[in-house]
Order: sequence, then C-alpha cells, then structure tokens
Amino acid sequence: MKVTYKLLHQDKTTGARYGKLIFTAPDGSTQEYETPMFMPVGTQATVKTLSPEQVKATKPGIILANTYHLWLRPGENIVKKAGGLHQFMNWHSPILTDSGGYQVFSLAHNKKKDITEEGVHFKSELDGSKLFLTPEKSIEIQNKLDSDIAMSFDECPPATADERYLKNSVERTLRWAARGKAVHKNPHQSLFGIVQGGPHQNLRKWSAEQTVKLGFDGYAVGGVANDDENKDAMYQAVEYSTPYLPSNQVRYLMGVGEPVDLVECVKRGIDIFDCVSPTRLARHGNALVAGIKITTTNEPKENRINLKNAKFTEDFTPLEHDCDCYTCKNYTKAYLHHLIKCDEAFGKTLLSIHNIRFLIRLTEKMREAIKADRYADFIQDFYGPNQP
Repeated sequence: MKVTYKLLHQDKTTGARYGKLIFTAPDGSTQEYETPMFMPVGTQATVKTLSPEQVKATKPGIILANTYHLWLRPGENIVKKAGGLHQFMNWHSPILTDSGGYQVFSLAHNKKKDITEEGVHFKSELDGSKLFLTPEKSIEIQNKLDSDIAMSFDECPPATADERYLKNSVERTLRWAARGKAVHKNPHQSLFGIVQGGPHQNLRKWSAEQTVKLGFDGYAVGGVANDDENKDAMYQAVEYSTPYLPSNQVRYLMGVGEPVDLVECVKRGIDIFDCVSPTRLARHGNALVAGIKITTTNEPKENRINLKNAKFTEDFTPLEHDCDCYTCKNYTKAYLHHLIKCDEAFGKTLLSIHNIRFLIRLTEKMREAIKADRYADFIQDFYGPNQP
C-alpha cells in the first residue's frame, strides 16, 4: 500500500502535529492511522514473544521488520515466494522495513576501509561469512519483502565522528539515496529518505534540504539513537532537521522509544517513532509505568519497575490501575513477579503487551492534547514535580 500524510492540526502552544497516515491499496481501499504514533518492532518478522493477535490488541498502526536480518534468514526470495511479509508473518496492517544500514554499520570492522562508495563490506553475525550490501541491494531486498514502506540505505556514523567525516558521510548518504530511489521498482511500496548530519546544524539543514530535493514519500531523522549521545544532542538534531522537511509529509524519528523522548520530539515536529525497547525491557523483567525519574546527570528518564524485586511477592495490584492492556486487566504484580523469577515465557509476553500498550497509550494522549491545543500543559503534567 502506498502512504500519504494529512496534517490535520498543529497545537497552538508548541506546534506539535496531529495528522493521519493514509495507506491506499492497489484496489483503491484505504486504511487510516492517527499520528503521533509509536510503532512496535518485529525485527525478524515477529514482535518478540507476541502473536500477531496480541500485537494487534495493543492498537498499533504500523510495525517494523528488519531488512538485514530477513536477508540472512530466511532470505528475501523465501518471503517473496510466501506472498510477501504480510502473508509470511500473518500481519495485515502496514509494515515498514528499515534498510539494514544500522546493523550493517555496527558490523563493519574498519569504518574507513569497509565503507566504500559502492557499499559496505562486513561479516555475517551468524557464521562470519563475508557480505556486501549496497543501496541498490537494500532496496531490491525490500522490494521483494513487499513492505508498505521501505527506507533508503544510509550511512550511520558514530556520534563521535568529527564534522569533516560527517560532511562526507552526509554527501555519501545523499548519493546512496539517489541510487536507491533509481532502482525502487515496487509500485505498491512507499520509499522514505533519511536525514543525517550528527549534531551539526549546518549539516542537518543541508541534508534535509537535499534529501527533500530528491523527492520521497516521507522523511526520517536518523543518527540520534546512539547510546553515547545525550538527550540535548538528540533534541537539537531533531530541531535542526524538521523545519526543512515538508509539512504535508510524515516525519519519522528512527530507533527512539523512551517515553520522555516521544513527548519532547513530538513537540519538535516528529510524527512517528519505533524502538525495540518495550519488548527488550520486558524480557529483562521491567515494566514501564507513569512518571519519570531524574538521572545523576539531571536528565529525565523513563520510569520502570523491575518485577524481579522481592517486594512484589505479595503485591496483588496491577502494574497500573488505569491501564487498559490485557496484562493490567487480568494479572497482578505478584503473579508477574512469580513468572519472571521462574523464567516463564508467559511473563515476558505479559510485560511486552503492557510496555507496547503503554507507549501507544502515551501517543493517544498526545493526540488528544494536540487537538485541544494543550500540548504545553500535557508536557507539564507528564513531568509533574520531576522537572529536569
């Protein structure tokens, strides 16, 4: 399905955007999804520990799958023979595939040597075999996977890269974007461009302007989800990018899923997000709950509880009283604590359901605040007394 975006309202207090993504099928039928939106990640054609029905119950709009991982296993040709990703994984709502770039660049041993104008040399994480991925190959794989949205293949430089390297990297990413667009052949699949540029305002502006000139169906802000990058740098990178992106097309912040980051980046003009964090936290026994905490460096961070903690042994209350997820409506912290302590898979499933629904509920609340022109108040309420 091809995607278009309709901007319906901007909050008068902050400029935060409320809109709809409209997916149009070849037969002309449409599916519409509201933004802001959080997208669960199904890296290997599955959201970890959850069935498609369980994911659907969390009320997502789009889910993600990963080009690199599906290229290695089972291979794009197998997925194509199965009828595409939707048929293969029994998911009949929209799917976005990332380009595989983030995984590939993390595997490239010698960045200067392994990254060439043609593409990236790296070794398979499965068997150590030598692999080579190009912009054309990434798009070819995504065409065969038949996702609804494909992503351009971009270079993902480390946050510590200097400005000269980042300038060369942005220029290469633009050339790769043009090459990928030239070979994009799936008429039912949208293609998004990616803005890079690290923490540099001039590079972000130039990258955004030049990517828009190439012409894509939507735009992503990349290079902000690095572990060694602080929140101020993340928010600045978004601020440096979004003013130069079209107001009538969707804006996607890649790999970001901490609640405070969703709240802050919607204020800065972002519409959709994705991250593996809710299911990863769940697999380690953690549940997202309302409120924030302040780190030792005075930065706001997600609030979570660790169900491994013995204090939950006799806690017969839900994770959150006002949460409408399956987990909170049916199970107590005591039961979740028991499952996690016993390493039962069902515990990870229940926490994954809650964590995904937590983030989706957060975006639902954002939408209502934007429509009512009270997003500034929403932010104030979100932080409560724990202002950073």
